[in-house]
Amino acid sequence: MPTQLSRVALVVRDYDEAIAWYRDKLGFHLLEDTPQGHKRWVVVAPPGGNAALLLARAANPEQAAFIGNQAGGRVWLFLESDDFQADYQRMLASGVSFCEQPRREDYGWVVVFEDLYGNRWDLLQRLPADAV
Repeated sequence: MPTQLSRVALVVRDYDEAIAWYRDKLGFHLLEDTPQGHKRWVVVAPPGGNAALLLARAANPEQAAFIGNQAGGRVWLFLESDDFQADYQRMLASGVSFCEQPRREDYGWVVVFEDLYGNRWDLLQRLPADAV
């Protein structure tokens, strides 16, 4: 029986622009970039994480229509932080587009940002259970 989610496919317009954005703006590592004929197997991941993104270039107009809107405009992916303020400031300085100001919720700190295509993410830091 499977024990963990390992990859999530993210439809992108171009492999190289997506690699550069995730590496330079979010600090992700490039784990794999393997040519497979007319496509590539490209995997990026945050440092120390268990899950990774498979950057999948759109192969046809139907797939291309979902670039930037894989969740219908909702937050779709969640990037957890151990140091919310430092990560927020680093991402802000690198040019990440934030949709709002950081806010404290009952569960912790959160702010919504968009990737290079407009997919919405949460950057969040959960509060310890005894602080909630």
